[in-house]
Amino acid sequence: MTGKSQLGDFLLARRSQLRPEDVGVPTYGERRRVPGLRREELALLAGVSASYYTRLEQGQSLSASPEVLDAIAGALRLDEAERRYLHDLVRADRRRTQGRRPAPERVTEATAQLLDVLADVPAIVLGLRSDVLAWNRLGHALFAGHLDRGAPDLPGQRPNMARLVFLDCHTRDLYADWPSKARAVVGNLRLVAAQHPQDTALHALLGELSAKSAEFSSMWADHRVKTCTVDTYEMRHPLIGPLTVIQQTMSHGPGPQVVVATTEADSPSRAALTLLAQTVNQVTTQTINQVTAQAVTQVTTLAVTQGLTQDSVAADPVPRGPRGATA
Repeated sequence: MTGKSQLGDFLLARRSQLRPEDVGVPTYGERRRVPGLRREELALLAGVSASYYTRLEQGQSLSASPEVLDAIAGALRLDEAERRYLHDLVRADRRRTQGRRPAPERVTEATAQLLDVLADVPAIVLGLRSDVLAWNRLGHALFAGHLDRGAPDLPGQRPNMARLVFLDCHTRDLYADWPSKARAVVGNLRLVAAQHPQDTALHALLGELSAKSAEFSSMWADHRVKTCTVDTYEMRHPLIGPLTVIQQTMSHGPGPQVVVATTEADSPSRAALTLLAQTVNQVTTQTINQVTAQAVTQVTTLAVTQGLTQDSVAADPVPRGPRGATA
């Protein structure tokens, strides 16, 4: 997955998805052998020569200026996220170096405090590659209640939301419109891959998903990119039933991101989320009571054992010497 091949594949894919009538290119009723625009048609719209655009699409040119890239983005009708992605691909191609092992990701103290403040809102902290670095009780219950609550605390066993969406049947069933959620995950991973082309762990994840999920492989080949900042999803939770949530990212830029799920006030979805919170609190209280009862039992047992030992010592206060010893 080099920057060069990704750039060419992206330009080719987006050009083939753009119909002549979408950009006012006349076809005069002719039969076209390729889907979408021809290279020379796109080059004309972008104001560059056909030969130059061909070299760019084939990965033979690394000299595209920001102005040329913006012109091509305009001709392809790219949105802002897609335009930035195009620039990232070219930068990745220019600075391509050997892949490197990524630094461990950690939750900062400030993020941990934010997670505590959001106790009444489902919240999770995601790393660069969608690894779950932390979640609060409600976030765990909403998104992955079937997993161990403490899994994010073990770096080698952290859940990965992209892996869960494509390879975990519980998560697949959680979204009424699973393809929409899946496309959002793929689109976000494309953005991250262009920004971090040397991240070996990220490329390993992409390789795993491509090998294990034909749906991921197909969506990845579509070259759609998407920023997962705010999205509305219909969810089908096994404990509280259907609900509509808005998933939004509260932090941007480098470092872990906090994702929260909110519901409309006075709606059935808000009532369902309240029920989930009550269920989680009840289970937590029961767990605390069980742990407390076990602790009390252990203390009582220890006290009884120590009492019996003291009684034995009191009943036989004279220490006994070795067998055969004389006074």
